[in-house]
Amino acid sequence: MIPDKHALFPNPNIPSLCLIQNAVTRENIQVGDYTYYDDPDGAARFEERVTHHYAFLGDRLIIGKFCSIGKGIEFIMNGANHRMGSVSTYPFNLLRGDWESSVPALDDLPLKGDTVVGNDVWIGQNVTVLPGVHIGDGAIIGANAVVAKDIPPYTIAAGNPAEVIRRRFSEEIIEHLLALRWWDRDIQWITQNLPVLCSGNPEEILTIQ
Repeated sequence: MIPDKHALFPNPNIPSLCLIQNAVTRENIQVGDYTYYDDPDGAARFEERVTHHYAFLGDRLIIGKFCSIGKGIEFIMNGANHRMGSVSTYPFNLLRGDWESSVPALDDLPLKGDTVVGNDVWIGQNVTVLPGVHIGDGAIIGANAVVAKDIPPYTIAAGNPAEVIRRRFSEEIIEHLLALRWWDRDIQWITQNLPVLCSGNPEEILTIQ
């Protein structure tokens, strides 16, 4: 039996594990099939982990398929940015009254664009992802990391700020995986090839086209 991608909680024995795409309501958050958030304190409230996300700014959070996201994730979006070119960075307009006239123009804010997480990405607990960051397919982000810049595909990154520790596989295997894009295959194909996808010998993937 293939797990139902439309189920909010696909495994009744693990009530902390939620398929995010079935919990998201904001149009500016896009999440792929089978990507989950694991949080015993409320996995279905994933959107609360996406902060400073205002529709009028136009930035999106895009997360691919088959990602594993640990408890305590925070995606800080562009609404957290303050203007930096003026004498003061203080957002006076937020306190209203006579100060509302100091509303910054969008051009005055250091907007970083969309935040993008690739496919088959594993993000450990209590990770913070800053605005506009791109995390490549197959990357692993260590617990408590602060991701302030792009992370290449199939690398392991950790720390504050997060730095790449090493590549996960050889260049040949990484190139093959990026071309194969197994996450876009038919779900029956994925199911049939689980022995290779989960093998302790990554070179086996080179036999699959």
